[in-house]
Amino acid sequence: MFAVIAMLLFVVVLVVPDNAPLRGDGPIGESPFLTGIAFIIAMLFGVGGMVYGFREGTIEKFADVPKLMSQGIVSMAPVLVLFFAIAQFLEYFEWTNIGMLVSVSSSELFTGLGLPTWVIFILVLLVLSVVNVLITSGSAMWAIMAPVIVPMLMLLDVPPETSQAIFRIADSGSTAITPMSPYFILALGFMQRYQKSAGIGTLASHTLPLAVCMTLMWSLLFFLWWGLGIPLGPDAPVR
Repeated sequence: MFAVIAMLLFVVVLVVPDNAPLRGDGPIGESPFLTGIAFIIAMLFGVGGMVYGFREGTIEKFADVPKLMSQGIVSMAPVLVLFFAIAQFLEYFEWTNIGMLVSVSSSELFTGLGLPTWVIFILVLLVLSVVNVLITSGSAMWAIMAPVIVPMLMLLDVPPETSQAIFRIADSGSTAITPMSPYFILALGFMQRYQKSAGIGTLASHTLPLAVCMTLMWSLLFFLWWGLGIPLGPDAPVR
């Protein structure tokens, strides 16, 4: 505890006073303190952990520290290998622009169907849920799909905030079942610590009911809200 407190006081001395080396000249978000916050946090945990280890006798010399660090990362090695494969797939996915191809083709199909608005909502929700399996980043999927979906629904007198509500519903459910999500792979690594035979299908089968129920409940709430004519955007009443 005293070691961590001493480290925190040392960081305060490097940040708070005027002309402090980690204070910076601009906004705090651009200061060396925040840009190097990962290293500072690592030092806090590292110093605190080593002092505790020497105090309790689990660390007898500094040469023991790398050994203990390697033991902690062994269980994450399979996850790191999966991260490498997933990263390669996502890079190829972005390079081929297949996401843009899917979104443009879907917009042309929906525009020519002439279906009721609520049916279009369901179709858009389904398409976005499928795309979310491949593009797990909400901001990336919005950047790809928004230029297509928002104008397409505006032609049906659907305001942009309603389109965004549909997008957020789709972005919530299927994330739990996609192996493209780093959090999914991380959860799989934790799961394999207790169930060695568990694979991607095992975890997906456990999270599928959650994804389906969450998507259905959010969809029902959305259609209830939209059916009652309650605004979703700037005109929404303030309670």
